[in-house]
Amino acid sequence: MFESAEIGHKIKKAEFARQEPLLRQALLTAQFKLLAQNKAPVIILVNGVDGAGKGETVNLFNEWMDPRHLYTHAFGASTETERNRPDMWRFWQALPPKGSIGMLFGSWYTDPILQRVMSKMGGQKQTQQQSQKRSAAVGTAQAKHLGNNTSAEFEKRLARIRDHERMLVAEGATILKLWFHLSKDAQASRLEALSANKATAWRVTKDDWRRYKHYDEFIEVCELALRETSTGEAPWHVIEGSNHAYRSLAAGNLLLDALGRTLKGTKATKTPAEPLPERSLDKLDILNTADYSRSLDRATYERRLTKLQGELNLLARHKRVRDRSLVLVFEGMDAAGKGSTIRRITGAIDARFYRVVPVAAPTDEERAQPYLWRFWRQIPDHGHAVIFDRSWYGRVLVERVEKFCAVDDWMRAYHEINEFEDTLTDSGAIVIKFWLSISQEEQLKRFKLREKTPHKNYKITPDDWRNRKKWPAYELAVSDMIDRTSSEITPWNMVASDDKLWSRVEVLKRMCATIEKAL
Repeated sequence: MFESAEIGHKIKKAEFARQEPLLRQALLTAQFKLLAQNKAPVIILVNGVDGAGKGETVNLFNEWMDPRHLYTHAFGASTETERNRPDMWRFWQALPPKGSIGMLFGSWYTDPILQRVMSKMGGQKQTQQQSQKRSAAVGTAQAKHLGNNTSAEFEKRLARIRDHERMLVAEGATILKLWFHLSKDAQASRLEALSANKATAWRVTKDDWRRYKHYDEFIEVCELALRETSTGEAPWHVIEGSNHAYRSLAAGNLLLDALGRTLKGTKATKTPAEPLPERSLDKLDILNTADYSRSLDRATYERRLTKLQGELNLLARHKRVRDRSLVLVFEGMDAAGKGSTIRRITGAIDARFYRVVPVAAPTDEERAQPYLWRFWRQIPDHGHAVIFDRSWYGRVLVERVEKFCAVDDWMRAYHEINEFEDTLTDSGAIVIKFWLSISQEEQLKRFKLREKTPHKNYKITPDDWRNRKKWPAYELAVSDMIDRTSSEITPWNMVASDDKLWSRVEVLKRMCATIEKAL
């Protein structure tokens, strides 16, 4: 895959001097058109061999274009905060908004590649030692996820990257993946030249030379990574890095082409939507199985509530929770009791342990990013919990029913949500999802009560009545959601909530059981 980047590509200085100002002006013009259009971002991934000019190219792009709208992020070793979250978390924080360019120097490819190379270099014994060190550094759950960097684990991480990039493209982003390459001899010459110059010697580290000694192993892993992740949506572009002029013009022209495609609104490929789901022939769905007759008297409720809140408090303070995080998701029809149930949970645990995130219509900032971005921002650190009052399932519920997004968008969302939740659990999160089910008759009673009760008036809006008229459409959307996103690891807990006392106790009971099993 790297043969064409080892044949000595060169551009003469005079030719570079002629082309550079033209390319620079074209890039600047395209950048401001992108900003004015404000419809899509361009994401540049900068990876490659040590000494191949990655940093110089990053600096050059910042010199050629307006850095106010060119977001540059250089990624080194993960911080403790980053290690306590999914691998992709820190990259989600760096995504550029629509109309801008984001440059990721050392992207989501770096860690999988380096960890796989180190595994192959050190053999099984060294790999086990590394695994033990990771366990001490990042916690048992995430160390288990990183495993021994086996071939199977590496393939899994590459597959997750492909899904991530496919999602970004489907959300409108253009991804430009640049790989800067040097042959083994060229890399040695480059590192020696940099080391010999006092002004540039600082750029060469012991790690650079250590990786050079294992150049062949490194290239073998990189070749596999590039081959497996060069797709129609986001192909790799390999650039020979030995000649500054050639490297700069090649990278600049690729960026100009990416900007042009973005401005035209053309994508490399279009992922078709799956066939539209249909309701079962007998019109029976999972919501019809809810038993709305379940109830509790007040005395029994108070006794069980106190007991379960005590159990939850102990579980939240369990020493193993320090290496885990808790993600609670509450969905349900309007007036199903989500808020009151959440209050019974928060009343049992230390306020420093949790955050409640009520989800409403996205802000302008959130609309400028991929759909899941605003939820990635809320992922908790180890030892903490986040409670979503409505969640990422809005895309396959309200956005589907109200036609706030295209069919393609909510159809692909099932897979993206499943991947998102798998990523959370792989990083040590305990994800518990509740659907609070309410009958139409009980909802009507609660709506009327809210209208009559002064301190509950704020809870009822014209939207609630309008949504009620679309009950059948919401039932179908909920049924599809449960069918397509309920897994063995993150199943949906359906709780009938016509009787609030019974449903609150049932939620706490299932929550405690799930946490205890996970620990």
